[in-house]
Amino acid sequence: MSPRPDAGDSGAVSQRDTIVYELAAGCTSEDLEEGSLYHATVNGVVEYGVFVDVSEHASGLVHDSNLIGDYDVGDELIVELEAVRENGDLAFIERQPDDYRTTAVQHGREVTVADLGDSLGETVHLEGTVVQIKQTGGPTLFQISDGTGVVPAAAFEEAGVRAYPSVELDDVVRVTGEVESRDGALQIEVDNLARLRGEAEREARAAVDDRLATAATPESVEPLIDWPAFETLREDLQAVAERLRRAVLEAEPIRMRHHADGDGMCASLPVQVALERFIAEVHEDSEATRHLFKRLPSKAPFYEMEDVTRDLNFALEDEERHGQRLPLLLMLDNGSTEEDVPAYRALDQYDIPVVVVDHHHPDPEAVEPYVEEHVNPYLHDEDYRITTGMMCVELARMISPDISEEVRHIPAVAGLSDRSKADAMDDYLALADEAGYGEADLRDIGEALDYAAHWLRYNSGRNLINDVLNVGCDDDARHRELVEFLSTRAERDVDRQLTDAMPHLTESELDNGARLFKLDVDNHAHRFTYPAPGKTTGQIHDEKVTETGDPVITIGYGPDFAVLRSDGVRLDIPRMVTELQEEMPGAGVSGGGHLVVGSIKFVSGKREAVLDALVEKMADAELDEALRSTLVRDDD
Repeated sequence: MSPRPDAGDSGAVSQRDTIVYELAAGCTSEDLEEGSLYHATVNGVVEYGVFVDVSEHASGLVHDSNLIGDYDVGDELIVELEAVRENGDLAFIERQPDDYRTTAVQHGREVTVADLGDSLGETVHLEGTVVQIKQTGGPTLFQISDGTGVVPAAAFEEAGVRAYPSVELDDVVRVTGEVESRDGALQIEVDNLARLRGEAEREARAAVDDRLATAATPESVEPLIDWPAFETLREDLQAVAERLRRAVLEAEPIRMRHHADGDGMCASLPVQVALERFIAEVHEDSEATRHLFKRLPSKAPFYEMEDVTRDLNFALEDEERHGQRLPLLLMLDNGSTEEDVPAYRALDQYDIPVVVVDHHHPDPEAVEPYVEEHVNPYLHDEDYRITTGMMCVELARMISPDISEEVRHIPAVAGLSDRSKADAMDDYLALADEAGYGEADLRDIGEALDYAAHWLRYNSGRNLINDVLNVGCDDDARHRELVEFLSTRAERDVDRQLTDAMPHLTESELDNGARLFKLDVDNHAHRFTYPAPGKTTGQIHDEKVTETGDPVITIGYGPDFAVLRSDGVRLDIPRMVTELQEEMPGAGVSGGGHLVVGSIKFVSGKREAVLDALVEKMADAELDEALRSTLVRDDD
């Protein structure tokens, strides 16, 4: 290429901050602006000028009168867009700036994940954080979070070959590609994916963080009932809701562990449904709900090493096979005690965060070093009467308010299942009645939950439990028929158990005036069937409370355990366990619970000594009318 001598310097541009745009291959005439400068390549020479390409899809004429030099096909030059003709043709003028900087232009508009529904079939630019990288047998799938949601971006190098190998998890990237629909979900077919650095990275990360903070903020909802005791917990629950929403927005898997009893399931199901709906709302991947959330019941009233070992193994496998982050652990109706610490220490080796919502008597000094958030009524001078199910219904509504109408009966089921003496129970029963559930219906649901949980063992029973609780259930008739069937079976099995066990029940009166009932459930109750020892003890206890009208304590014991129930007696079971541990070294005492419900374990050779010491402490316990159950009050 050489300048034309007769052209002089009329095409020279001398401004130092002149920008010359370099268009990406996919750019069209819509990406051009009159008066702007562009890098161009000659694609044809004619008598009256040259034709130039400024991209694969944008070409035009530089008329001979607007040329400075002589050019052949393939030569490069800088042009200014003079005009877009009425017929769509582009007219350019050659320019030769003395000093300029080049800026790349990608075809498409800037979008967020929330905008993608309006961009189907279009080329877009999106900036966000890489939150998962999964290599398939075809493309590499990058999950990109921009703070408003998460979208898969499919990049193809070769079948099964990692595309953009320098891009890693948590990098901030700029993705350019076409928005397509795959199996009913949106994804970006990547034309280019570039890791941002320096100031560009800082600006993009700050923008993602701002959007994330907004999207993670819990919904503002009023509690289902007016209950001053709950207000002390509301701020803590909002912090948990924000943490869980943030986890979803950053594609951090959530592994939920909950106690496998009525209150535990009343706590877990509403939160599960709320989280799954939020995941579906902000993730474009149709499989995200299945990959990002798992609910798992725990039989023990604490996080056992068996459970944490399984959880860690699955998490590490998912990290290796699917490129997922390690999960957040959400503990419900469990997780507040010193017994949980060994499992938490195992998780701590991998920096796995733990969030706890529980109403069992806590050991805050023991667990606080390992948990991010800890919601427990005892931490606010309340107690077990605020059940985990009651708290988690409000937590679920903060995560996804549209669940509200489906869960109006759940707090009452939780309270009845856990024998709550809360002042708010009357209000919760009234709320359930408005939703079409009388107290007998609620007790049947609780019985059906217990029965199903017993046979499910370590299985979550996902759809079955949803139908029993009528949360996320699409068939009310099926729900009611299922509850009737399961609760009737449970009642039959309980009657058989009590018929055979009651003749072996022993009774005595303690020094404080309470009646003590004891049963060797290992020798005088059916084993490995429903009801289990805890349920058997609870049913016997309820019968004796109703029958006597007096303060009652019931102990169901086996070779190395004891299940405890009390009514009208302030036992403070966690304190008793602590005292026994100090007074009886070598007895292997552990356990806990509430003021009126609990369990302890010990070595079998010390059973008689532990039980005798336990009874002595019960005889010194204070009688408390406030801890009398509705079973007595209704009769009075």
